[in-house]
Amino acid sequence: MNTEDLKELVKNGLAAQQAGSQVAAAATDEIQNDAKHPELKAALEQGNATSKEWAKRIERAIAEIGEVEKQNNEILEAHYRVSKEIRGEAKTDDVRDLGIITSGQLALHYWIASFGTMASYAGAAGYEQIAQEMKTSVDEAKQADDKHTEIAKQILSAK
Repeated sequence: MNTEDLKELVKNGLAAQQAGSQVAAAATDEIQNDAKHPELKAALEQGNATSKEWAKRIERAIAEIGEVEKQNNEILEAHYRVSKEIRGEAKTDDVRDLGIITSGQLALHYWIASFGTMASYAGAAGYEQIAQEMKTSVDEAKQADDKHTEIAKQILSAK
């Protein structure tokens, strides 16, 4: 594969991540306010801090690779709309919290795939620092996903 074509693909991926990061930042406070379970609230607060670090990594990657075209991230925008509906339709706090966890894990799986793909492509294109930072983000997203699973099990076992 032509390295320049791969570099362009990385730029497009970073632009999508940048747009997704903006969607996530806009949704975070609203979602945190809806959560009731103390451990879920704490996990969401930690997730908010981590996602700010992801945004910084994405911005550093963009600075290294060069300006990217602004775009929307329709995947995360749609996911946010569905998350809002799930939270709005919940009949109890536990159901709402489980819906928040479900939506959060779906978003985390998006980020795991996105960061993993960008790590591979960036490494192949010779952007080793970008690849390393994307791998770090994958690991953090996987840890957050595991934490969400633990909290869901706690909520379910309390029934």
